[in-house]
Amino acid sequence: AAGIPVKERVKVSQNWRHGRCRREAVLKWKCKQVVFFLLIFVLLMPWMELDGEYLYLSQAENIQAYPLCPEGAGLQRHPHAIFSGHQEDVCRFALVNSHIVSGGGDGSIVLHKIHGSYSVKFSAHEQEVNCVDFQGGLIVSGSRDRTAKVWSLSTGRVGQCLHTVQTEDRVWSIAISPLLSSFVTGTACCGHTSPLRIWDLESGQLLTCLGTDFHRGAGVLDVFYETPSLLLSCGYDTYIRYWDIRTSTRKCVQEWEEPHDSALYCIRSDMNHMIASGSSYYGVVRLWDKRQTRCLQSFHLCSPTSSPVYCLRFNTTHLYAAVASALHVLDFTA
Repeated sequence: AAGIPVKERVKVSQNWRHGRCRREAVLKWKCKQVVFFLLIFVLLMPWMELDGEYLYLSQAENIQAYPLCPEGAGLQRHPHAIFSGHQEDVCRFALVNSHIVSGGGDGSIVLHKIHGSYSVKFSAHEQEVNCVDFQGGLIVSGSRDRTAKVWSLSTGRVGQCLHTVQTEDRVWSIAISPLLSSFVTGTACCGHTSPLRIWDLESGQLLTCLGTDFHRGAGVLDVFYETPSLLLSCGYDTYIRYWDIRTSTRKCVQEWEEPHDSALYCIRSDMNHMIASGSSYYGVVRLWDKRQTRCLQSFHLCSPTSSPVYCLRFNTTHLYAAVASALHVLDFTA
């Protein structure tokens, strides 16, 4: 919000609250389609990250960096840089301290230095790496192979596995705590009854499970730390949950239900009162106010066709949402 005059900031915040924005599909691409027993599966599941200058978007096996236009005027259509290295699609990636760490369908992890040609690739899992995070010289990864792993990035030990955690379930989401002492895994909730577990980063030991009485299949697709003790989660059981580890690990402090009974693929907060979530049907993005129980605003980004919102990111003025075949931008300065 720095550099935006106060009067403009008030107008923009009112626009967010009332859902007033200009919408545009700024990038479009062809979906990969696979026919399997006469069913068509769309395989492209884009992920993205945002910093002050660029939007980074995964498309198939590459990650592309698109410059953000000055004065908040959207996105340039041609990538400034392309980061490659995977043999199959990038599943997820993290952007930290001018490094990109990505996990791919080929079971490998690739580390890129954004400004420079340095990159490292190492074989990490027996099956696809569904999620990664990267903080303080350590990478954590989660895979379809039902393990989460901790990797060293220190000089001379790059790509060395420090711990392998047996999760008994596919790992869909992972995040390192801001204190760099533990990490959380969000799993499929099929083989193990607790989809949200916190592990010690130094020993790899289980510290705690969050919540009780999850239904089978209530997998957690995205997790987000606001502070070392405040954590948001969402997934297949259609709930956003807000956890305060200081008060209780058994019960979340707040929860919000997706009103149309759709799975929730992704979640982000502004570290204050606002949460944005992406649903599994018709590209629905919802804005929530933590002080209210009902959804504040919703935006349908792809109808009549249907696609999940695989990833969303926002700054003070714009929200970016990636669906199966396009990147949509909501501009709240309008």
